[in-house]
Amino acid sequence: MQYRHLGASGLQVSALSFGAWVTFAQQYGEDLAYDCMKAAYDAGVNFFDNAEVYAHGQAEVVMGNVIRRAGWKRSDLVISTKIFWGGDGPNDTGLSRKHVIEGANAALARLQLDYVDLIFCHRPDIYTPIEETVRAMSYLVDSGKAFYWGTSEWSAADIMEAYQIARRQHLTPPAMEQPQYHMLHRERVEKEYARLYREIGLGTTIWSPLASGILTGKYNDGMPEGTRVSLKDYEWLRKNFESDQGKANIEKARQLAPVAEELGCTQSQLALAWCLKNPNVSTVITGASRPEQVVENMAALDVVDKLTPDVLARIEGILDNKPTPLSDFR
Repeated sequence: MQYRHLGASGLQVSALSFGAWVTFAQQYGEDLAYDCMKAAYDAGVNFFDNAEVYAHGQAEVVMGNVIRRAGWKRSDLVISTKIFWGGDGPNDTGLSRKHVIEGANAALARLQLDYVDLIFCHRPDIYTPIEETVRAMSYLVDSGKAFYWGTSEWSAADIMEAYQIARRQHLTPPAMEQPQYHMLHRERVEKEYARLYREIGLGTTIWSPLASGILTGKYNDGMPEGTRVSLKDYEWLRKNFESDQGKANIEKARQLAPVAEELGCTQSQLALAWCLKNPNVSTVITGASRPEQVVENMAALDVVDKLTPDVLARIEGILDNKPTPLSDFR
């Protein structure tokens, strides 16, 4: 396993990490979660990602039980959660000081942990002043309930505002962002955040590197049963896949298949390796429905060096979506 610094921080996270979204307490229970997390841990993964909203909190319960059952040394793990959607009450959603602190306490109880290493604002909250959220997150760090805090799917402008507020008020600034990033979704990570990597040392823990499965190639010939498009509450995903843009993305996945074959890897490994090639990616969050899939994903590390300039140029020709660079008027 390779380890990368989380942006400009001193924390090192495994280049490939493992997350609980979709699978934990939805596709499978604690025994299979244990097998998958152990396969990841045995491969050198130290970062495990979660959120209060995943399976309505049950994903955190499952992960907490697995950690306790495995008996892993706490200092060997980097555990995260994300706060925004915590329930149905008027103060159970958003990034108010009340929900940030109460949501974090509830997440720690479900995880059976004294602290998380990383805590994220799962989305921006248009109804809560950014300063209120920054103060609440800084309080969690100061109280030892989290070591670093960050954002997920925030604009570059909002991240910079949060950072500047923290610096002016002598609070803890955001250290990382968790954005969607994959071959078919590139603008924010490659262009919008470009100055943040340089100016504030932003780290990234990217999610959905396989584009909800499109880049695995499993949908190249249709919509197989047993995949997430057939899950309850994921009807939106099927609609996305069946849209004109979705069909175009699946066609790109079909065209990537020969590239993977020539490199001697799966399409999933190719997509993960492509994300890892970006030096501004601190870690790529993977998921899996069985331990064998975890092992397959980890082998993407062996593909990174195979992505030569010629191979990357061929991939760019298929994707045809490289963000235009920032204007240089010098």
